[in-house]
Amino acid sequence: MDSFSNLIRTASHEQHVEAETSTFMRDLLGGRLGVEAYARYTEQLWFVYEALESSAEELTSDPVAGPFIRPELFRLTALGRDLEHLRGPGWRSTLTALPATREYAARVAECARDWPAGYIAHHYTRYLGDLSGGQIIRDKAEKTWGFARKGDGVRFYVFDEIPNPAAFKRGYRGWLDAVRADEGEKQRIVAECKLAFALNTGVFRALGEEARPTAGGRATGGCRSQTPASA
Repeated sequence: MDSFSNLIRTASHEQHVEAETSTFMRDLLGGRLGVEAYARYTEQLWFVYEALESSAEELTSDPVAGPFIRPELFRLTALGRDLEHLRGPGWRSTLTALPATREYAARVAECARDWPAGYIAHHYTRYLGDLSGGQIIRDKAEKTWGFARKGDGVRFYVFDEIPNPAAFKRGYRGWLDAVRADEGEKQRIVAECKLAFALNTGVFRALGEEARPTAGGRATGGCRSQTPASA
């Protein structure tokens, strides 16, 4: 029988590819968008990870979600440093979520509150993505907008407490394979994983509608953009 970790990966592959190849992400990684688009994307991440991590402590004792609550994965502190660099010390007052982001974060919070097994799907799609494809985003951001290597502006993608990401991801797949759920529940988790990718794609779509490619992908004013975010 196929392992659950492999099942969840293969079953959500199409949605994963759709998210990775969205127009917004292609333009961002291709250097066709300015630093403002990157900052706006970072803002949206704040709301999603706040939903993921604000309930994490309450889930540590849960028999299903508990094994996945790993402080070394938490991203909010790093996101705060990045947003301060991108938006300035008053970044919290300028932070706004797109409607698609609010929908995404609300679903994460709902799962954390009412369905810990569903929370796993969102945990998996976010954190394993950060450890994998997120490193491509970090590299492109450093090269395109001049952020210091693994410094302010890209700290979200830096996992100082995970010295061996490959080994960590193998361990994570082991936690998935050991998840306490029957086959019916596992299928529900897979479906939630697909939904998570779809919600993420919705955020990319909304960001793409906001953003406009710029020559050379560079915005005036360097890497620190303190212009209040648009709604």
